[in-house]
Amino acid sequence: MYLNPEKKKEIFGQYGKSNTDTGSPESQIALFSYRINHLTEHLKSNHKDYSTSRALRMLVGKRRRLLDYLKEKDIEKYRSLIKELGIRR
Repeated sequence: MYLNPEKKKEIFGQYGKSNTDTGSPESQIALFSYRINHLTEHLKSNHKDYSTSRALRMLVGKRRRLLDYLKEKDIEKYRSLIKELGIRR
C-alpha cells in the first residue's frame, strides 16, 4: 500500500498543526497532492485505466476547491503552500 498511516502522520505533521490535524486545508491539500502524484505515475504506465483517471480528475477538483477556499481566507498561507508543494496555477 502506497499510503500507510505513518506516511499520513508525516504529511499531517509537516503541513498541519500537529500529527493528528487532519481537518486543516493545508494538510488536506498536501495529502491530495501526494495522492495525485501517485495516481499520475500509475497512469503513465496504465493509460487505459479509466476508473483511476476519473478518480484523479475528482481529486484534482477537490484540491482546486480547497486551494480556492484557502486563497480567500488567507492569501499568505496559500502562496507559501503553493511554493512548498510545487503546484502551479
